[in-house]
Amino acid sequence: MSETANRPVGRRTFVLGSAAAAGTAALAGPLAVPASAASFGYSDDGSNYVVDTGASLVFKVSKTNGDLTSLVYKGTEYQGYGGKNSHIESGLGTSTVTVKQSGSTILISVTYGTLKHYYAARSGENNVYLWTNKADDSVSATRYIVRVKAGMFLNDEPDSYTYAPTTVEASDVFEKSDGQTRSKHYSKLRVVDYDYIGWSTGSVGLYVVRSNHEKASGGPFYRSLLRHQSADGGGLYEILYYGENQTEAQRFGLQGPYVIAFTDGGAPSSGLYHANLTTSWADSLGISGYVAASGRGKVAGVGITGRNTAFPYTVGLANSAAQYWGSARSSDGYFSIPGVLPGTYTLTVFKGELAVYTSSVTVTAGGTTTLNTIAIPSSNDPGNASAIWRIGDWNGSPSGFKNADLMTYAHPSDSRAASWTGNVVIGSGTETSAFPCYLWKDVNSGLLVYFKLTAAQAAAAHTLRIGVTTAYANGRPQISVNDWTSSIPSPPSQPSTRSLTVGSYRGNNYTFTYSVPASAWLTDTSQYNVLKINVVSGSGTTSFLSAGTSIDAIDLLI
Repeated sequence: MSETANRPVGRRTFVLGSAAAAGTAALAGPLAVPASAASFGYSDDGSNYVVDTGASLVFKVSKTNGDLTSLVYKGTEYQGYGGKNSHIESGLGTSTVTVKQSGSTILISVTYGTLKHYYAARSGENNVYLWTNKADDSVSATRYIVRVKAGMFLNDEPDSYTYAPTTVEASDVFEKSDGQTRSKHYSKLRVVDYDYIGWSTGSVGLYVVRSNHEKASGGPFYRSLLRHQSADGGGLYEILYYGENQTEAQRFGLQGPYVIAFTDGGAPSSGLYHANLTTSWADSLGISGYVAASGRGKVAGVGITGRNTAFPYTVGLANSAAQYWGSARSSDGYFSIPGVLPGTYTLTVFKGELAVYTSSVTVTAGGTTTLNTIAIPSSNDPGNASAIWRIGDWNGSPSGFKNADLMTYAHPSDSRAASWTGNVVIGSGTETSAFPCYLWKDVNSGLLVYFKLTAAQAAAAHTLRIGVTTAYANGRPQISVNDWTSSIPSPPSQPSTRSLTVGSYRGNNYTFTYSVPASAWLTDTSQYNVLKINVVSGSGTTSFLSAGTSIDAIDLLI
């Protein structure tokens, strides 16, 4: 990578006649010369509609295919790398592109088959508002990517691979010389955890503020790629649908608005966040599939009982057309979910990421559906069962287990990961932290757990439970206790794509139960019983791509 590409904003070097300069000119067009954002309005340069926001931002949209071909902020071009523009998926073919101004709003509409995409500008704002209406699967449109020139924003974060030349998996997971891994998949964040993603130099910030994801899939805890940084440049994503480790079918319809926002280095305005953004100014623009606030409803619950207050609770709404969620108040479980499209939804209460209650709720336009106190039955929470011993918490995630936090932003081979092997002793005080968050057939299958029983406990049969959060290649646990071995369990329904190696443990929570007979236990109470956990499957390849599974909790019931 050239020295020029590594220089931050403010110290850029232009080499006239070089391939880099030629590529920049091709992407920037007439705006290669710094633009003056003097007044709000639009023009036609022959190839693009050119929008001046009347602030510090001028952007261009191709009249041919709807690509965003230029983003000039304060006279500096940010858009484009590798000869590519910013666009839906990898770009559309020949499209119908129109523009109109309605007072202080300019709307550019792009139609490609059944897909409709929109760019909007507001007078005096350094923002571009985007909507995408994917009506069916006849058009591939699962993301919008903002492509940013190399050297504008530099980082060496988990989702950067600028300094990681060695490929360790597929063509998208890389390793640095110090053994740390990098990939665009390693965002760390669940959807519920972020409002925006982007970069800042301290004096310029460029962000994508996400939409409410009502037409996305996977729920509040879903993880997918959000941005990347490489030698070629950077990418910021709004994921419309992502199939990797996906638990739901694709939803169709209008998604947005999501916002490309420039700042003077700080975070984007909280007024752009999906929970705060109001778009009454867009009500009459004729955006296909647009539903104004007046056409939406609200769900509110007065409280939730039966909670374990050591854990956060989330309430989700989902049907085949839309999804929503909101946090339950820690003091009493009150929740409110506004802006919901009319319809009947499955309401799910999550303890952490584990579903512990479901019901049905109907939402009407302009109305509030008020729910009486939701009582979670004690038996719905596996953590309420009395156990002789327990490893981890029943919360739908591998939190607390060895390497669990690291695995949301690193490959399992990362040099920072603790050894994936090693056995566990009940009563040591380190049961959970010593137990690996993931088990693989080819890496650490055969893990041993040592535990003692009293004479009374050893005289009875017991149920052993292993909760998992996802699996790769049908990996599932078969156990043995001393000389007794369980049957091989059937694989539950899980996503068929990569998961454990691309920063995601979120699949379908499932509990394996094993009825261990009294004859399996040692009668000498001074001796340790030995639980052996093997990963079995006829699928997968080798190493960290062998069949595997993510652990939620393990316990032996009284």
